[in-house]
Amino acid sequence: MALTTTDPKVIQDPPFARFLFGSTLMAPVWLLLRLYVGYQWLTSGWGKLQNPKWVETGEALKGFWANAVRIPEAPAKPPITFDWYRGFLQTLLDMEAYTWFAKLIVAGEVLVGIALILGLFTGIAAFFGGVLNWNFMMAGTASSNPLLFAISVGLILAWKVAGYYGLDRFVLPLLGTPWQPGTLVAPNETRRFGTARATRATTA
Repeated sequence: MALTTTDPKVIQDPPFARFLFGSTLMAPVWLLLRLYVGYQWLTSGWGKLQNPKWVETGEALKGFWANAVRIPEAPAKPPITFDWYRGFLQTLLDMEAYTWFAKLIVAGEVLVGIALILGLFTGIAAFFGGVLNWNFMMAGTASSNPLLFAISVGLILAWKVAGYYGLDRFVLPLLGTPWQPGTLVAPNETRRFGTARATRATTA
């Protein structure tokens, strides 16, 4: 990858970064990390899926939010550091949003876990997993969330190779990206792009 500036020069990424996030030689490492994070999400979501307080009433999430917004007496510190996030959760509590939000969390955890294990849309799955980790941390829950969040950031940066040993190896070339259509979405445009790139490479 490269960053184009107003200067005619191009700033290249460090070789180590290109190797870490863009080389298929690192794919086995990202595979192990991807499977670890995916397993954590799948088991967490599956456990909630078996709990009526998560998938029926939402009482489990209600209790979590209520504990998070609680402000204890000094010198004890509240679980939430930022007042705006406490206000956000309090609004959700007042709206009784936990009745449907709990189902959304369960579905999100299960789907993120499955996608990461299969290596399907790895970067997108890691992003949503990181969003869940971030919200849990903002609500004052540490547990394994900081570690999972850090690995998710790495998976997002390594999205091109993190799913190399997975379905992304076949799906991404077919579907492509918003900035480069795949062979299934726009076969003619992709062939022209590939031909133009090959021409530039041979004439350079």
